[in-house]
Amino acid sequence: MLIADTAAKQLSHASNTQLTFAALAGIAAVVLLITVMKLHPFISLIIGSAVVALVAWVPGGAAVQSFTNGAISPNGGFSGTAGSVALLIALGAMLGQILIDSGGAGRVVDTISDKLSGSALPWGMALMAALIGLPMFFEIGVVIVVPIVMMVARRSGQRIMLVGIPAIAGLSVLHGLVPPHPGPEVAISSLHADQGRTLLFGLIVAIPTLVLCGPLFARVIDRMVAIEAPPLPEAVEEDETTSEGRRTPSFGHAVCMLLLPVVLMLPAAIVNIVVSNQDNTARKILDVIGTPSVALLITVIVAYFVLGLGSGMTRAHASDSLGRGLPGVAGIMLIVCAGGGFKQVLVDAGVGNVIADWAHGKNISVLLLGWLVAVGIRLATGSATVATVTAAGIVSGLATDLSPNHLALLVLAIGCGSLFFSHVNDAGFWLVKEYFGLTVGQTIRSWSLLETAISVVGFAFVMILNVIT
Repeated sequence: MLIADTAAKQLSHASNTQLTFAALAGIAAVVLLITVMKLHPFISLIIGSAVVALVAWVPGGAAVQSFTNGAISPNGGFSGTAGSVALLIALGAMLGQILIDSGGAGRVVDTISDKLSGSALPWGMALMAALIGLPMFFEIGVVIVVPIVMMVARRSGQRIMLVGIPAIAGLSVLHGLVPPHPGPEVAISSLHADQGRTLLFGLIVAIPTLVLCGPLFARVIDRMVAIEAPPLPEAVEEDETTSEGRRTPSFGHAVCMLLLPVVLMLPAAIVNIVVSNQDNTARKILDVIGTPSVALLITVIVAYFVLGLGSGMTRAHASDSLGRGLPGVAGIMLIVCAGGGFKQVLVDAGVGNVIADWAHGKNISVLLLGWLVAVGIRLATGSATVATVTAAGIVSGLATDLSPNHLALLVLAIGCGSLFFSHVNDAGFWLVKEYFGLTVGQTIRSWSLLETAISVVGFAFVMILNVIT
């Protein structure tokens, strides 16, 4: 699959050289503002968009309109990045919070860790984290999983990296490759990729990537960072019924809530591949149910009854639990929306066409280009979300002639690139460092190396799928 010519309406008539300089200046501005000035990414992306417009000679009014169209709907309602992604972020946060408050998330990790031991334990930790990571953001998953990892390491006598690396690998792989996480969703929206195909291919890539980079690669990292778990207080056994008369959800109920969004979306993905008739009634129904926002909404409603009321919460308590998940993701929503605006300014200025012109005739795979662009922005900004948003915007001009399968694979290639080598400018780097009690050097030799392995191995599987499909 090679890059083809693209054409798009541009707001700027600047030369290719000027547009290239505008893109570099805008990205550099975002990088410097985030890493040097320590400015919030939301403000940094807005300023970066202004830099692109100024250097590319985009009229002020047109630049503002372009940014607004990319970030939110110009006509109200749920469209643009704000509607396609922020709605999913809010619903995912609600689901994650009620899983935590009801004790469902804790029941999943406790059950898996108690049933497995020895060499099977790292595999169980990877499975546990993957289940937790399906509806939750990486940061939320770390907060839930890492304390359990530390306790499991102490109980089993295994070193931290042997059980910790599979767990955080499970969280990271799901976060970067499987919708409805923000990164893949932004890329799907920007590239107009098929949701179902991306989910299906994402799972196909994620499973072997997690196997290789989780339990197996953990043995390699353990030899480089061999640390024992610090002493922890003995766990206090709790009764099935809390002091408030509430019951911890069963393992089966909790797992069902974790898997329900994917279960609702997968049939639509399979039917869309098998059934070519778009007027087919079953396909139409499954398309509605399989829409990520609908699937997550259904899951949140079911969780309200199964995990909330089913665990003994009052209606008010269950409703409050859902609401408590929202404040923590408000910043993520703003960053995602601003990233969508930044992407749209790049696209409307004509940067995508510059890359298409440069790549034309050079026999360069668009998948490789998407991965490399995402890698560069990830290294510069430290943000997987910013890397995904920006890379998708830059290569979107090359995606117009791609088949549905290749569009989905381009989303995954960008997602893989956005995970490459997390370092000191990434909030996740410090989160892992502090929770595991590592030095900066140890974090680089473990977490940073793990992210690089996930990025490279995942992209290799994307390229294999590219050959097969």
